Amino acid sequence: MGISIWQLLIILAIVLVLFGAKRLKNVGSDLGGAIKGFKNAVKDEEEKKEEVAADKKLNEKDANNVFDVVAEEKKIADEKKDKA
Repeated sequence: MGISIWQLLIILAIVLVLFGAKRLKNVGSDLGGAIKGFKNAVKDEEEKKEEVAADKKLNEKDANNVFDVVAEEKKIADEKKDKA
């Protein structure tokens, strides 16, 4: 058993009488604005997380490049030492 359409219409009529059409319109637009703001905040947070993940990946790649350069320099230094 649920709420029938007639019960919903009666509830809507009572709310309309209590608050008035203008106030309900303002509440509806305020609620819509709040939902839109929430969606934007969630979207911005997801973009920020993706940005941080990309930066982290880039930093790891740079760190690997540094280790490769250091290893190459050490190899060259060892070769020079062996020749001397």
